[in-house]
Amino acid sequence: MDGVDHLAFERNKAQFDVNDMKIVWAGSRQEFELSDRISRLVASDPVFQKDNRTALDRKELFKNTLRKAAHAWKRVIELRLNEQEASKLRSFVDQPAFTDLHWGMFVPAIKGQGTDEQQEKWLPLANNMQIIGCYAQTELGHGSNVQGLETTATFDPKTDEFIIHSPTLTSSKWWPGGLGKISTHAIVYARLITDGQDHGVHGFIVQLRSVDDHLPLPGITVGDIGMKFGNAAYNSMDNGVLCFDHVRIPRNQMLMRVSQVTREGKFVHSGVPRQLIYGTMVYVRQAIVADASIALSRAVCIATRYSAVRRQFGSQNGGPETQVIDYKTQQARLFPLLASAYAFRFVSEWLKWLYTDVTQKLQANDFSTLPEAHACTAGLKSLTTSATANGIEECRKLCGGHGYLCSSGLPELFAVYVPACTYEGDNTVLLLQVARYLIKTISQLGSGNKPVGTTAYLARVEQLIQYQSDVKRAEDWLKPNVVIEAFEARAARMSVAVAQNLSKFTDPEEGFQELSADLVEAAAAHCQLIVVSKFIEKLQQDIPGNGVKQQLEVLCSVYALFLLHNHLGDFLSTGCITQKQGSLANEQLRSLYSQVRPNAIALVDAFNYTDHLLGSVLGRYDGNVYPKLYEEAWKDPLNDSVVPDGFKEHVQPILRQQLRNARL
Repeated sequence: MDGVDHLAFERNKAQFDVNDMKIVWAGSRQEFELSDRISRLVASDPVFQKDNRTALDRKELFKNTLRKAAHAWKRVIELRLNEQEASKLRSFVDQPAFTDLHWGMFVPAIKGQGTDEQQEKWLPLANNMQIIGCYAQTELGHGSNVQGLETTATFDPKTDEFIIHSPTLTSSKWWPGGLGKISTHAIVYARLITDGQDHGVHGFIVQLRSVDDHLPLPGITVGDIGMKFGNAAYNSMDNGVLCFDHVRIPRNQMLMRVSQVTREGKFVHSGVPRQLIYGTMVYVRQAIVADASIALSRAVCIATRYSAVRRQFGSQNGGPETQVIDYKTQQARLFPLLASAYAFRFVSEWLKWLYTDVTQKLQANDFSTLPEAHACTAGLKSLTTSATANGIEECRKLCGGHGYLCSSGLPELFAVYVPACTYEGDNTVLLLQVARYLIKTISQLGSGNKPVGTTAYLARVEQLIQYQSDVKRAEDWLKPNVVIEAFEARAARMSVAVAQNLSKFTDPEEGFQELSADLVEAAAAHCQLIVVSKFIEKLQQDIPGNGVKQQLEVLCSVYALFLLHNHLGDFLSTGCITQKQGSLANEQLRSLYSQVRPNAIALVDAFNYTDHLLGSVLGRYDGNVYPKLYEEAWKDPLNDSVVPDGFKEHVQPILRQQLRNARL
């Protein structure tokens, strides 16, 4: 039945034009057309196929990755793709590679932290890939605690050089992607030491390997750290280990935009505000939130399509069984994840705006909104990546036993995504950073410092402490102002409560440690408020297309009320709502699932993912699942022979009773 759309009957139920929703999801018609063109270009190229990826051993997988990375660069040159198009192409290839760190961390670090002269020297080499770089910050003994890094960069005034050295085993650089086998250069973060004085951690451009024979340079020990979680997944990346034995580099290879070391060995600040570096951090975290929406939407697309194809139980008089998607238990687990994917998409759009706003203010030496932007992006990185990792695993379980197959695409998607909960800031550590900012904001309320941005609601903290929801009917929970007020009151009361408990400690740091679990929960409540409010703000914009806005309103309510349902204890214990109002919210949530149901397939079609990108037999656009599952089974290398290797040697003697009794 190839060529038949097995999900056509579902697509005909949609109460909106899916093409309009595709544009809303993409952000603009121009962005949609760009993504559509590049994704189909990749999907149609045989070099980029990935059908057998999970069956490859590590060496074959890595060689396959190098081939794809080289072919991608070749296509970028041949098609004269601009920076945005090239980035899209690499993302649609959908295979972690050394190029991710080169373009995503190495080049931006030089742009953000290098002087004009350094950028003039290094960026042309990096942009033409005459050198390949990585970002060597994390060490064997230190990750989140950057200030605890042990690698040293000691200035030698006699030779005008820095001596880069790994003084301990735990100072070995550990985890940088691209480092293990490919990178020729690295931005190495090390403790700057001049005349015996430690000036903290700074970045240095260090060559690691010869550009002629690719061998490590003298004093450098470098290699791969080994296999990681899952089949294929992140094992296509050469995460590395790196040790320095008194490696010398010229003084001008210290990134000196913010601070410098003079020829005489004097450490000086350049006059460029150090806060400028945080602009890059906002950008990186915005990209991570956008990636969360993509990863979660891929999993939701697979689970939704398969839930519509799969039928179990409920046959009446020999008729067809019930579609799994029609079971309320399936809807209650699946549809909030669908709503979350849209919520994360829209909050990532807002973060793009925030990055532009912060950048403009930094260039004008206005740092007033930077602490709030830093806390906001830290919290949203934590919230969205944790929810996405959990959501992908839930989607696997929603697909039953078949979701456990590599051919479902879900095990590899989970394995490749879950590191996002750790890199660029451990999620719990980030929430504690958010909590510190919230506590500081509350402590300054009496001094006239007005909260800004996403914390502006705390200016009304006295009003929010007195708030009591006036919900009387289930439909009242569909009103945006009712939802926002409840979430604001919950977040404010949780922050105030933990601030009051902190004030009881004579040592604030002791209190912070003792109450860290409460602080994390208060920070999470604040971040959930941000996502809900940005979804509601999106709905206040001019959204084109018949029925599109109505569907987004339904999804927004699903997202907010699902959070309320999951955290009902917070809302009740803080006195924001009553038990009866909580019950009415759950009643309304169940009703909303029925409104999502006829539109579910169209809502995931709006993601506009090719079958190549999804890499899932269960999530195929045409829904032709079972014949393709059967085909995939026979492609496994174990089926290359009828009688498996080792059978005659080990199993046949058992069957023939040829094993002698052994004394145990």
